[in-house]
Amino acid sequence: MKTEHLNKLFALQERNNTLQVRAGEGGIPVIDIRNRFACARISLQGAHVLSWKPEGREDVIWLSEDAEFAIGKSIRGGIPICWPWFGAHETNKDFPAHGFVRTTKWQISSTEALQDGSTRIHFTTTAQPENRMMWPADTTVRYQITIGKEMELVLVTTNDGARTITIGQALHTYFHVGDISQIFLHGLDATEYLDKPDNFNRKTQRGALTIDDEVDRIYLDTAGDCVLEDRSLDRKIIISKSGSHSTVVWNPWKTVAEKMGDLGRDGYRKMLCVESCNAADDVVTLEAGGEHRLRVQYEVQAL
Repeated sequence: MKTEHLNKLFALQERNNTLQVRAGEGGIPVIDIRNRFACARISLQGAHVLSWKPEGREDVIWLSEDAEFAIGKSIRGGIPICWPWFGAHETNKDFPAHGFVRTTKWQISSTEALQDGSTRIHFTTTAQPENRMMWPADTTVRYQITIGKEMELVLVTTNDGARTITIGQALHTYFHVGDISQIFLHGLDATEYLDKPDNFNRKTQRGALTIDDEVDRIYLDTAGDCVLEDRSLDRKIIISKSGSHSTVVWNPWKTVAEKMGDLGRDGYRKMLCVESCNAADDVVTLEAGGEHRLRVQYEVQAL
């Protein structure tokens, strides 16, 4: 569907609340949102949040300066949606890591200017024919993004089939930080985690998490809030969620980042992924007709 037609159906043009679809890089449409609280940008491919910038603050979301925008290619940075599995596929390593919806074109189903001045957009997607081999189950995925003083993301999976299914998923958020050496991630103290660089050995977090080397961990049984304290930018990001009991924290550090090729020059020093997940011990089983909601909210406060 062309951007002109999408705008006829879904554009918002209120004085303090606008939403516009425009042509983006690589032939992928993007959605620009602006209201009195914040501005945001979302790619129609993957319903992928690229930016959320509260009024008067730096962007909360990190996007690589070397990110590539191409049809069918994942974008480095932003908030990719991992679904219906997290990480490598359990039985077929040729299937894409983190599933396929992050490179699928989503459909806008509705937009609305809320009474409080926020902006909400609803997306939906179903398994495309080319993905049926990887995911034969009948499922519908809906995604609601609310842009305002806070940003709220709600990912809803419905099992439309007659058989029980199991899904893994994550909102793979790349947070923009001023300097990785000056961040402290709170809320995971005394939590057990799987340490991927150390052969997934189980360990226990002690105190706030700081980053001075490669970190790739799945924290288990984590339903509470996390707080990302960023002393360089003089702010903290409060991460609250429901429908998720695992949290992934990732920074590739220098050696791995240089091998990746799309993280940008010293990009690892400006980002930290804190991902609200259903992964490892926390995958979701859905009976026929069942529904699961993964909800995350981000709020920024001054230190």
